[in-house]
Amino acid sequence: MRFAHVSFPGSASLQLVTVDDGGAAVVSELFDGAPATLNDLIDGGAEMLERVRLAAADAARVPLSGAVFGPAVPQPPVILAVGLNYAAHSSELGLKTDTAPTVFVLWPGSLAGHDGTTRWPRTLSEAVDYEAELGVIIGRPAKDVTPENALDHVWGYTVVNDITARDIQFAEAQWSRCKSFDGFTPVGPVVVTADEITDPQDLHIWTVLDGHTLQDASTSQMVRPVATLIAHLSASATLLPGTLISTGSPGGAGYSRDPQVFLRDRSTVTVGVEGIGELRTHCRIID
Repeated sequence: MRFAHVSFPGSASLQLVTVDDGGAAVVSELFDGAPATLNDLIDGGAEMLERVRLAAADAARVPLSGAVFGPAVPQPPVILAVGLNYAAHSSELGLKTDTAPTVFVLWPGSLAGHDGTTRWPRTLSEAVDYEAELGVIIGRPAKDVTPENALDHVWGYTVVNDITARDIQFAEAQWSRCKSFDGFTPVGPVVVTADEITDPQDLHIWTVLDGHTLQDASTSQMVRPVATLIAHLSASATLLPGTLISTGSPGGAGYSRDPQVFLRDRSTVTVGVEGIGELRTHCRIID
């Protein structure tokens, strides 16, 4: 199944909906006690997901035209991001892929939805870059899991654009601030349940900026697969349900191009992952 958070015309509140070719079904209206948010749905476990699945099959659909998307994962307990997880990206940035994953936390205010506008002051950065990434959502607590069992803890997958102020990234010892400006973590447009992704290491991943394809790769190129990342992260702390893990970006970053290519005022950047969808962001630079 596919889920999103949207606000419909005439309403400012986000609602959890199922999404298919026919439109959207509002989950909270499917039955008494139905979950109102993705967090509620995840907390309900497999039984609640199946109940929603059955009820949604016969529910009326609402057109998504005119709807505004919120972050597909709006309130994760934590956003964990993994850097340097594709060899081509590490190389082009002139950074070394370490023996352990590079992990940092993204601030919750950076979350944004599909087809939204991300704004930042020119005085803060004129070297803002894109990064297409596969997002992983944890479904049940994961502590000291093995790579063999790690995917059993995955609830679903989404698309993340890990937008980055490169000048700040290379000026500071940590990476959280340069990637956590307001709106720098668009997520969506949907979360796809894990049963629809047969192999997270066999997905096409790409970026198109202003009509030009700049990243074009496969998740098979990850240095550490999703299962390995979950096992590593769960060794030090319990991964709580709803945790969002952004698994790294392939080669093709704008910073490494000659000449360099950055997000400009009025740019439109679209990142996509096969089997999930395309996530579009409009850019405005504030003078």
